[in-house]
This record gives sequence, C-alpha cells and structure tokens, in this order.
Amino acid sequence: MTASPTPIFYKLTQQTFTAMALKRSLTPALLVLVLIFAVAYYATPVDGVGGMVGGRTEIKDVKTNKEVQELGRYSVEEYNRREKKQHKANGGGVLVFSQVVKAEKQTVSGIKYYLKIVATAENGAAKTYDAVVVVKSWVHSKELLTFEPSPSAR
Repeated sequence: MTASPTPIFYKLTQQTFTAMALKRSLTPALLVLVLIFAVAYYATPVDGVGGMVGGRTEIKDVKTNKEVQELGRYSVEEYNRREKKQHKANGGGVLVFSQVVKAEKQTVSGIKYYLKIVATAENGAAKTYDAVVVVKSWVHSKELLTFEPSPSAR
C-alpha cells in the first residue's frame, strides 16, 4: 500500500495557514509597539537638543551666548523705536541694554525666545524686563512680540 500525497500536502497547508495566522495577529501589535517607541524617542530631549516641538527649553550659557545677547539688545532697541514713534519723542526715557540674564527657547514656526533682560533707564535705574522674540532664520527675520517690565521687578 502506497501513501497518498494528500496527508503531506494537508499537513504543509495546515502549517502554512497557522504561520500566516500568527503573522497576521502579530503585525498590528508590532506596528503599535514600533510607533510607541518612535514617539517616545523623538519626544525625549537630549541635552536641550531635539525634544518636542512646542516645548520650552532653557538656554544654559546665557551670559556668553552672543546670539541671545544680540536678541536682548535688539529687543531694547526695538522697544525704544516703538516708544519714540508712539510718543513722538515727548514720552518716557530711552532704555539702555545691559544684558540678558535668563533665556528659554521654543520651537514654533521659527524659534521663539523668552528673554529676561536687564536695561537701564536714563535716570540710571536698572530694571528687569521680559521680552518675547520670534526668529525665522530661513527668511532672515526677527520680530519683537512683547516687551514689558518683569513681574518680579514691578
């Protein structure tokens, strides 16, 4: 009596279907797992580099960071320009930039800088101001959004 090929074919087919069913059930779970790891990886800041878009990051080297100090100087000059234009030169005194003492940045459509600036009035009184500046380097623009006395200095 010779064995028919049907049982072997049936056994291989059953193994193939079992393997395919296992693959189908693992594929969505594996994709979800990979997606979770990818999101976690890209959302974790590494020494202030990367991180979530929209999250604020403290700038550590404020006093030696030339870009941050220049943005502080720009903020004071822009504030003075706006005040002069608004008050037609009969308003308050001009501020003189001293230094940026604290800074944070946030990635938005460009980079938004939150600056704590020390500036001196014409009467010699030094005050702290909060400024927000948006820099879009690809179009070579920067814009002062706000400039006001710091709540801690009021």
